[in-house]
Amino acid sequence: MTGDLIPPALRNRLRDLRLTSRHAIGAQGIGLHRSHSRGAGLEFSQYRAYEPGDDPRQVDWKLYARSDRFFVRESERESPLDVWILLDASASMAQADATRPDWSRLDAARCLAACLGELALRQGDRFGLVGLHEGGLRLLPPGTGTRQRDRLQLELRGLEAGGGFPPESRLAPLWERIGSRDLVVLLSDCFDEAAVALAERLAAARREVLAIQLLTVEERDFPFRGGHRFHDPESGEELLGDGTAMRADYLARFAQAQAALDARLDAAGIRHARHVLDEAPDLALRRLFGRHDAVEYA
Repeated sequence: MTGDLIPPALRNRLRDLRLTSRHAIGAQGIGLHRSHSRGAGLEFSQYRAYEPGDDPRQVDWKLYARSDRFFVRESERESPLDVWILLDASASMAQADATRPDWSRLDAARCLAACLGELALRQGDRFGLVGLHEGGLRLLPPGTGTRQRDRLQLELRGLEAGGGFPPESRLAPLWERIGSRDLVVLLSDCFDEAAVALAERLAAARREVLAIQLLTVEERDFPFRGGHRFHDPESGEELLGDGTAMRADYLARFAQAQAALDARLDAAGIRHARHVLDEAPDLALRRLFGRHDAVEYA
């Protein structure tokens, strides 16, 4: 893959989007996430009684003149966030559609990850990447700035899909590095039980987790006609069948599986969206973070 991972038209459409977190409180600096830290801030929150050691500049002297009591204006300051992008690089992510064989799930995930990094960069947030593959984790620790953006794109280009999802024994660094106030975004087809279970475990550990499921057009529409050989890229299993005869049953079963996945993620408190390979990459981001305006793929 060559060139910018974010096409110019897509980059322009990102301008009205921002990453949002339910409970993110950054440690220092200024970003776009609310923190009820005391001190000078960007937006008034509430009054409280003056305490020894408070900065006299925070005292509301007009209120003192009316009440003869000292009150401090407490503000919500906006704090930076650590954004972890977890990208499934198992073999099924190499799947593409016959009508567009050069655009796989992994390609779409790379683009979405680059978009998340771009949004974080604009907000002053830190962002990092974890590539999840059978051999373990490919990790880029969170950072910010244009150099971190370049590192992210370099790491994304180096990811290749293959093998299965990493075993539990390889996931220990995630628990050591992802903090309780960090935002985690999982990019996966969510077909592997281990990927969904990881998202659930992170959410149960009070991490804020979001998930974007990536699907091919063929999985959504099942456009096959006549005899067809269906191949599982991870298990190697194959199934021969008549596409026309199988379509109705497949679509019903697929809808049931998707509804079950939705219910599972909802129960875990995981915000989620789907991206199909014929959709604009930012549409899933809008479902999570912004307006749901229809956009054309470019």
